Amino acid sequence: MLTYPNIDPLAFSIGPLKVHWYGLMYLFGFIGAWLYGIQRCKRADLDWTRRQVEDVIFFGALGVILGGRIGYTLFYGWEGFIANPLSIFHIWKGGMSFHGGMLGVFLAMLVYARKTGKPFFEVTDFIAPWVPIGLGAGRIGNFINGELVGRVADPDLPWAMVFPFVDQLPRHPSQLYQALTEGLLFFLILWWYSSKPRPVMAVSGVFMICYGCFRFTTEFFRTPDAHLGFIAFEWLTMGQLLSIPMVIVGILLYWLAFRTGATDEGRVARDEGLGARKGKSKSKS
Repeated sequence: MLTYPNIDPLAFSIGPLKVHWYGLMYLFGFIGAWLYGIQRCKRADLDWTRRQVEDVIFFGALGVILGGRIGYTLFYGWEGFIANPLSIFHIWKGGMSFHGGMLGVFLAMLVYARKTGKPFFEVTDFIAPWVPIGLGAGRIGNFINGELVGRVADPDLPWAMVFPFVDQLPRHPSQLYQALTEGLLFFLILWWYSSKPRPVMAVSGVFMICYGCFRFTTEFFRTPDAHLGFIAFEWLTMGQLLSIPMVIVGILLYWLAFRTGATDEGRVARDEGLGARKGKSKSKS
């Protein structure tokens, strides 16, 4: 059995400026997404430039931060917001909702798509594989903050962890479970699936399905928010409730992607042919 290492959430300070690990995790997530986006835009079958990657990162960051905080306020922290409206700006204390952030990113991508003339789902398919980088970093931030602790675990579980600021009971380190599933495993799946041309909407569909399933599963190891408890059936949490529509929408997107044939087998063949031709031209230059 392990004991929580009691990490100081404050990374460093410069005079009055205090930099928290949670904020740094978001910064690392955005930097990681930018680096991976730059790498992806080099693919011959993807019509993206470095400048467009930087622009979409900017729009996405706004969507994540604004949507994440507003979503947390609506889904999890309404009473706290009513008591102190300025608490919505306390990002360094945690309190970011993925589902709210996702809606914020979707709205931001709608604006970006209209601004650039790119199809909406072409944009979401392109950025989807980046998202787990930020998710994984954010969950590590949750762990450092000592928030979202897990449910009581079997004392014989080798990695069960005592969080002294909660109680002396062994608990699941659910933040790390989510970092591994929503972060590492999720990234590997999307990286593999998006490594070849796919029908438009297919990558977005896989994203929705996988995240919804991972979140629904890991919620069984995470303590429900104290002020919400279980939403229904004495076991369904808010995170699970919000994840169910994601899976349904993801299945619908995936089905539509292949039904409309947006690779339309023809588009995939065309893109693969284009990639091959570009590859040859690059090798000659």
